[in-house]
Amino acid sequence: MKRIAVLVLATNALIANAQSVPKTMKAVVAHEYGGPEVLKVEKIPVPAPKPNEILVRVIASGVNPADPLILNGKYAKEFGTHLPLVPGYDMAGVVVKIGAKVTKLKVGDPVYAYLLWGGGWAEYCISNETESAIKPKSLNFVEASSVPLAALTAWQAFELGKLQSGQTVLIHGGSGGVGSFAIQIAKARGARVIATASTANQDLLKQLGVDVAIDYTKQKFEDVAHDVDFVLDPVGRDTLARSYGVVKKGGIVVTIISRCDEAELKKHEIRGASLSSHPNSVELAEITKFIDAGKIKPIVSQVLPLTDATKADAQAETHHTRGKIALKIAEEPKP
Repeated sequence: MKRIAVLVLATNALIANAQSVPKTMKAVVAHEYGGPEVLKVEKIPVPAPKPNEILVRVIASGVNPADPLILNGKYAKEFGTHLPLVPGYDMAGVVVKIGAKVTKLKVGDPVYAYLLWGGGWAEYCISNETESAIKPKSLNFVEASSVPLAALTAWQAFELGKLQSGQTVLIHGGSGGVGSFAIQIAKARGARVIATASTANQDLLKQLGVDVAIDYTKQKFEDVAHDVDFVLDPVGRDTLARSYGVVKKGGIVVTIISRCDEAELKKHEIRGASLSSHPNSVELAEITKFIDAGKIKPIVSQVLPLTDATKADAQAETHHTRGKIALKIAEEPKP
């Protein structure tokens, strides 16, 4: 009798789950590479999870500076993208289906993820247990959707460069998505932080707890920062070229946008590394602990509906977003 009851409950759960997922969904789709204008909101089939995958009802999806670069085809190979393309590499939502081999997550779990293959700018998306972690309890879904890619990029940069407590780190673009998380992570690890931003964002740098805030429109960072242990560069170009001289011997420059100049590294007797960030559910769970402990808080400057994805992508293309933009796709589920 007990076995029958268990089977009935399991069957009912499967039926309820199947009824909760429609066959089609709204998604932002690009059928060709190009600018924001190639993005269209369309009805497409809801994807089916493979045995090792989960299907998530997306509540919100983050917008990143990388999105326009992927959309225009510049990083198509690096991100393994193909047309038609559904952008969106950050998401927060609720698990609605799981594959047979999924063991750590279950239907109903609130999750957030850095999606390796994109697909977050839609009502439903596919993820897996290597990408997804349980959403921080202290954040709503919109806030959570702004975290994974940028926070993991900052986290992995400091892991790569082995940032230690007591060291001094110079963070360029401190008011941006990666920069704002990097400041908070570095401070939480006990580092002294110097950061750059424009005049309009000096207040944000102070709110985030930087030790020395530099207005790059009024002064050169190399006139202020000297003998630093670590430089985190999400800007590239001239900013990277001028950074080598502020690092002490044996220090390191980690760039997420370019490649280090080997001749400059040798000349200054410093190390350099280029980072390609990647999904990591274990590291994302560690970031969750920092968030729920009040040590990291995302900065969301703008929340737009899915229908304004073109506007969001155009803003991301400027590389001057304060914190992050998020697309709100569905209403927050009731607790």
